Amino acid sequence: MEKGAFPNHSNNIEHLQRRVSRLRRLATKYKRAEIIQNALLEISNIATQAISLDAFYKGVHSHLQSLIHADNFFIASFDNQTGTISLPFFADEKDPHPSELYPDEEISSLLERGITGYVLKTGEPLFCNERRFNELVEEGKIDGLGSPCLQWLGVPIKHNNHVSGVLVVQSYSDDIIYGELELELMGFICHHISGVMERLRHNEELEIAIIERTKELSEAYDKVKLEVTERVKAEKLQKSLFQIADLSASDVTQAEFYPQIHQVISQLLPADNCFIALVHKPSQTLSFPFYVSQMNAEAPKPRALKDGLTEYILKHQQPLLLNQQDIKRMITAGEIYGSNPDLNHTQTMKQWIGIPLFIHGEIAGGLTIYSLTDKNSFATKDLELLTFVSQHIANAIERKLAAEQLKRSYEQLEDKVEKRTKAIAEINDNLQRQIMQRKKIEAQLVYDAKHDNLTGLPNRSFFMERLSQAIKHVRRHQNEQFSLLFIDLDGFKQINDTLGHLEGDRFLIETSTRLKMCIRDNDTLARLGGDEFVILLDSIHQHRDAEDVCERILQAIAEPYTLAQQQVISGASIGVAYSSVNTSDNSESVLRNADTAMYQAKSKGKGCYVVFDQKTEYSFNQRIALEQDFLHALERNEIIVELTPIVTFDQSHILAYEPVSYWHHPSEGKIDNHQLKALAEQTQSMMMLDDYIFKYIDQHYQALANGLGDNIHFHIPLSSQHIKHKYGLRSLKNTIKRSRICATKLWVFFHEKSFVQDSTNHIGAFESLTEMGVNIGINGYGTGYSSLSSLSFLPIKALKLDADVSQHLLNEKQLQLAKAYQLIAQTLGFDMYAEGINTSEQKQSLSKLGYSQGQGNVFSIVNIVLTDHNDVKEAVS
Repeated sequence: MEKGAFPNHSNNIEHLQRRVSRLRRLATKYKRAEIIQNALLEISNIATQAISLDAFYKGVHSHLQSLIHADNFFIASFDNQTGTISLPFFADEKDPHPSELYPDEEISSLLERGITGYVLKTGEPLFCNERRFNELVEEGKIDGLGSPCLQWLGVPIKHNNHVSGVLVVQSYSDDIIYGELELELMGFICHHISGVMERLRHNEELEIAIIERTKELSEAYDKVKLEVTERVKAEKLQKSLFQIADLSASDVTQAEFYPQIHQVISQLLPADNCFIALVHKPSQTLSFPFYVSQMNAEAPKPRALKDGLTEYILKHQQPLLLNQQDIKRMITAGEIYGSNPDLNHTQTMKQWIGIPLFIHGEIAGGLTIYSLTDKNSFATKDLELLTFVSQHIANAIERKLAAEQLKRSYEQLEDKVEKRTKAIAEINDNLQRQIMQRKKIEAQLVYDAKHDNLTGLPNRSFFMERLSQAIKHVRRHQNEQFSLLFIDLDGFKQINDTLGHLEGDRFLIETSTRLKMCIRDNDTLARLGGDEFVILLDSIHQHRDAEDVCERILQAIAEPYTLAQQQVISGASIGVAYSSVNTSDNSESVLRNADTAMYQAKSKGKGCYVVFDQKTEYSFNQRIALEQDFLHALERNEIIVELTPIVTFDQSHILAYEPVSYWHHPSEGKIDNHQLKALAEQTQSMMMLDDYIFKYIDQHYQALANGLGDNIHFHIPLSSQHIKHKYGLRSLKNTIKRSRICATKLWVFFHEKSFVQDSTNHIGAFESLTEMGVNIGINGYGTGYSSLSSLSFLPIKALKLDADVSQHLLNEKQLQLAKAYQLIAQTLGFDMYAEGINTSEQKQSLSKLGYSQGQGNVFSIVNIVLTDHNDVKEAVS
């Protein structure tokens, strides 16, 4: 033997042993792979052969046990549509099914909180021992449910990448241990059975749907079959109803009508014995227009209402189905035939149906059918059918009766129509006369709407239409022209104030007559209001034509008027505007030009005319500028206020002070108190001027009190604009409350003419101001002609005679009128003052009439001037 032979032999043996060991492992692996393959094939066969998920789950469990220990095994299924978890298969050595272990909890919610729900949420396989299980519980990821196990292996079942369930095995013994091989095997099985589970689940759902659908189709078939039967009955009933409706609209006689109704009833149910009874309410009788019987009995005669079966249904107004026993019971109870047993012919009847007939909601009769044999029996459905048909029969009877009544009424109507035709002819004649009268009234209304009520002249509306037509005409015919005269009467206010409104109206009527005499027939004269008239001189040849008309008008107006049995002289101021081809001209602008020229004529001294031109427009613009300057002067506190004393005629005592304002205009010079008020009225700023004066006095009140004494009183004339609106009165009251002047030393005067025009607001304001302690007075007295009755209940304390009255005491009547004013004040207990006393003669005349206190230039007491330095100084008034 050669050296070294034994070691080589030893190496070969080790090599062979290793190869044998490897071959054994491979054989074991291949054997296990074969077992797994066979198990999967068996699972596939089960999936093919299984008719339900339950059978499939049992087969999977059975073959899975051949691969691993799976005595504790369950399958959880997740429904993606409802989001619920179920346990379609469950096997466990220790625990019963979770629904039995936790009967009070819903299985899906229970599983979702446990370790199974954890795998469903994560979608990953989970190999869990006792330690890992406790960690998940402590982390709050799962709830500890069921008996504790040593090992738990769960693998998610996925289909189309969505988790559809979990395959779970668990071990309670140390002898049963799961590893990576079991995990891989479980995952492999899950991969193969997921599709099968979905298919079987789908098959089960499909089978359930087929069963439900089959059931629905069966029920639908039964329903359709029933509907077909009902449809046939309904068509038959509808046909009968159409026949009844045709009968009611046909011309058949009553003798033919009821038998045909009976034929219709016979189509629906047996009606060999039938009659119809009708109630005649005025006579309380029952008649039988139709009667048929198998006993060949004659139809009953009309009779009074008694206590038969027919009367019973009429009384209770309910349909009835009675058999012989019911009828006998009612007879025994005395409900029918108690008073009239002779009506009882019901011994041979087997069944009896009575239906009340209603017309317009009231009982009108009854429909009855009955059977004499058991061959024809009636049921509740027949009662319901006949009740329904009876409504249409009642309508048909009502229409038939109404048609017969209509026929009789038509014959009577023909006689009435003839008589009514004659009456209508007379009414038409009267109506024609009324229409003519109405047209006259409408024409008069149209005329009144465009004419002045006093003078009968066209009013502003009518004149503006006529002026617009003239402007359009001149634009089309540029060779023609017109002229517009704006006339304002001089002295009309004085006539109204001294002679009264009635004489003022007579003055306006006479003036309109004179103006008509000065123009042509084709010219238009209109009254705009008050004492303002306008004349449209149509188609003039030259400007001189309009000027000639102006001169004739001035001459005509200057003629004396006889008013109140005395001669009155007046005049007129006329503004003239001519047409132009300027396209910007309109009716308002032409009228405004004439108005501007009229104001220019007034400023020249009245009694003249002015033709509108650039100079006139300049004057108008100057007036507008003056108004603007006045408003600015108010804002800049440039108005000066003086206090004019109110004194006794002997000048021994100063009673009060009245503020008088004026303004030094940079170019116009001094604007006195009268002009300032005119500017304020033109600019609608009287309230602003009054507030300015009031606050001016209040600002200097302390200096006045220091110089004149604390008992000084103030007479402040106010515009009625303060009390026309609630906000104005509220502002005035707030001004008085904030003033330093004591309310009891404050006298506010409102003009009499304003009071007469709006007495309601004045009375309310007087009461409100009196409650504050303010003294109320009326100035301008003698111009507004307020009634004595209104003065008697007003809370006023003083009257001031208007300056025009004080300065025009020229004849006996005027003196007597002034005396009457003084007596009124004395009788009513008012203080009486006279304004505007400028001469000694006026003072003496008023003194003789009983006046003793007033104000004016005749008194030597000087005015008090208020300065911006909160001091006072005297000024010559």
